[in-house]
Amino acid sequence: MQKSAVFVPHFHWDREWYEPFQVFRHRLVAALDTVLETAEANADFRFTVDGQMAAIEDYLEMRPENRDRVVALVAGGRLAIGPWLILLDEFLCSGETIVRNLQMGWAAAADLGGSMPIGYLPDMFGHVAQMPQILARAGIEHAALWRGVPGSVDGHAFRWRAPDGSEVRTEFLFDGYDNGLDVLLVPDQIGRALGEYAEMTVERWGDDPVLAMAGTDHNAPDPQLATWLRRASGDERVITIATLDEYIREHVRDEVSAVVTGELRSHVRGNILPGVLSVRLGLKQRMSVAERTIDHAERVNALWSRRDDSPFLSLAWHKIIESTAHDSVVGSGTDETSDQVEARLAEATHTARAVRDAALAEPAALVPSDGYLAANPLPFPRTALVEVDVVAPPEGAVLVATAADGSAHPVQLISEAPTVLSDERMDASQLERVLRRIHRRELFGRLIDHYELTPGSLVFHLAEVPASGPFDLLILRREVAAAAAAHPGEWTVLTLAEARATALVPVHVPASGLASFRVEPSDQTAAQSTTFAPATATARALSNGLVEVAIAADGTLDVTGADGTVLHGVGRLVDGGDRGDSYNYAPPAQDVLVSEPTEVAVELLENGPLRSRMRVTRVYEWPTALSSERDLRGGQTVPTPVETLVEVRAGEPFVHVSTSFLNQSADHRLRFHVPLPEPAAVSASAGQFAVTERGLTAEGGWGEYPIPTFPASSFVSAGAANVLLDHATEYELVGDGSELAITLLRAIGSISVNIHPLRDEPAATEIPAPGAQDLGVRIGHRFAVVPSATGWQGANAVALAEDFRNDVLVARGTAPAEGQLPPDATGVQVDGADILVSSIRRVADDRGAGTEVRLTAMSDTGSTARVTGAFTEATTVDLLGRPLSATLVAERLELALGPWEIRTVVVR
Repeated sequence: MQKSAVFVPHFHWDREWYEPFQVFRHRLVAALDTVLETAEANADFRFTVDGQMAAIEDYLEMRPENRDRVVALVAGGRLAIGPWLILLDEFLCSGETIVRNLQMGWAAAADLGGSMPIGYLPDMFGHVAQMPQILARAGIEHAALWRGVPGSVDGHAFRWRAPDGSEVRTEFLFDGYDNGLDVLLVPDQIGRALGEYAEMTVERWGDDPVLAMAGTDHNAPDPQLATWLRRASGDERVITIATLDEYIREHVRDEVSAVVTGELRSHVRGNILPGVLSVRLGLKQRMSVAERTIDHAERVNALWSRRDDSPFLSLAWHKIIESTAHDSVVGSGTDETSDQVEARLAEATHTARAVRDAALAEPAALVPSDGYLAANPLPFPRTALVEVDVVAPPEGAVLVATAADGSAHPVQLISEAPTVLSDERMDASQLERVLRRIHRRELFGRLIDHYELTPGSLVFHLAEVPASGPFDLLILRREVAAAAAAHPGEWTVLTLAEARATALVPVHVPASGLASFRVEPSDQTAAQSTTFAPATATARALSNGLVEVAIAADGTLDVTGADGTVLHGVGRLVDGGDRGDSYNYAPPAQDVLVSEPTEVAVELLENGPLRSRMRVTRVYEWPTALSSERDLRGGQTVPTPVETLVEVRAGEPFVHVSTSFLNQSADHRLRFHVPLPEPAAVSASAGQFAVTERGLTAEGGWGEYPIPTFPASSFVSAGAANVLLDHATEYELVGDGSELAITLLRAIGSISVNIHPLRDEPAATEIPAPGAQDLGVRIGHRFAVVPSATGWQGANAVALAEDFRNDVLVARGTAPAEGQLPPDATGVQVDGADILVSSIRRVADDRGAGTEVRLTAMSDTGSTARVTGAFTEATTVDLLGRPLSATLVAERLELALGPWEIRTVVVR
């Protein structure tokens, strides 16, 4: 029988969930007031603040006068804070966001005395494969967690190993983070209850003391806890109160035999609630946009701006990280909570966008105003297509894009703007009202190039860049007043814009670099020169010499890859009922699957030479809701058109596919299917610094049916199919591995349901969440499909996914028109097979300013990364930015990365 036990007083604090943030914060302040008072009144008391600094920050914002009290308790080892800024959902944000979360949490804790060096992850819905490496490369040797641990672990600890071989000793909270509460139900019976619990779990503890986590959600421990435990402690059983850090450092063995490698997504000892991957789609998409925008902002700010916008970037990162909380981006909260998360992500995006645009404005000031600046956020050179607004060519002429080196490339006109913006009749006495529309020189969002004033007629000619000389609004007012007085009666006021068009332009941009170009008229011969085979189209097919797509009669796609591999039936849509909740999908007992459209229409939109596009419209009869008993799809249906935009671009080895529809149905799940040429036994998806392989099943054993739906962030691969993704999503191999199914929408109406066919116990209170039905919302997705007989590595999916997700940035030049285009400029370039660069940013330390580059070898064989740029020194740092080694270099650095290794260097 166990002779000792360690109680860890704590709480778990969901920053927002079934109540919005400020409501929960009001409770938080009261709870932490109690914690501070209890700790100061009782020297035996210890408290662990849930591993996340957000709780402390939120508290001190309301109680700034208590900062010194917090610092004193941290210094005395009685209050354990950090290391995270917030307890995140690891699968619904990028690996880089996980790193920044740890960095910001560690720094915030350092300001108050120092962080608990434990990777505390108590309530996340599973854990990513690379978490042990992230912790280890931050100098953290221990973790503690609950959900997702496989059944092979039969003790209370295991060695958790990342794909690169990094390990952390991990305390397994096998009975949850509140296992000590049942022992405390009757304070006078704690000794007896603890003895019974120890006997029940003796095989888990071995010679180590029982760990009793004394806390739960949103409540401070009873102030009498220490008194109760002193009374219950005696010769038969010694009871100690400790922080989680003290328990691990002082009371248990470091040596454990069990080893678990990779992600933790087993259902065997706790629910992992996989339905959160697909509910409230908009939050997942907004997270991706925010992460991508701040990444681009950091890169262009570091490489092309003289301004250090770190305060704005820190603000944006803070709001993104707040939104990654495991009850925030997952969408398992109320409608008002989800609205708040959406607004916070939008604010983060806006802040980052301001930094990005200001950084681009600096080099754009060197580009003439009749030209454009293109910035490549990726560290390898690329030729990309960008859309720009240009002067339409004269009749019979064509347009070309001229680069700074004088080379010319064809452009493709894809739309033309109207030239007549207004045609009005009015009395002469009303002309002054027209002039009020003019703001200095701007009218209708354009600039007045010149005007024509004749008796009874006023014509404005507008342009993006005026070619005429100065414009004086006061002179115009005087002239119009005189003409109106001289010619009373009806006048015509005509506002004409110069003929404008939207052009698709190929632009070659160096690695992390800048390129400028103009679009101007040329003869037909010059316009036909290009380095790529053109994108072409027929009535029902698209091709670019690398990939082909044909539209089948049912509206699905037959896609042929560069190696001849064919995927038939891509984009088959299957809609079924969902009687589940925000945490878990559940089909109704009598489900109705709708997979065949009632109508199919195909429309050719563009026919090259740079991009060819078709729109496929399929109409489906989807049931509007479940029946009242919720185990049957209702008989009423609504015709729902689903538009699929299919395109190929010159030079790209993949097909772009975008879907869009107005959701008019409740309680349903819609999936996008990719049939495979041969059944696949495994799938692989990329995200959080790794590509993770999974089988056709998931491990069960607790109270949740182990449905094998899995997360994917940048791409998912199965057999010959590789699908590049825009945002984190959910997928499953179905039909015994014969089809890959990607969830487009899961519409549900409750946070949790009390009786769930695939989950034994409620995940929360049964609170309505009508906004999670997404009724009346236009649902859009974008993918790219890459057929390849050699899987994701043969398809070069790591690089293609980066190319697909990261558009070249474009800014209009602001220097005087018709000047010389500045030469191309290269930033940091990274070469190497399967190398992911997750961050390039400005940093500063005691040695001055530098540029930090974070790289990962995304393969099980490792890779050599060659980093080239204008630097003479490279310092390897850990994930908290602490220097490890420095090397003198001459504008080129070679890094031998092991399999799945994350490496961070600062170059100067």
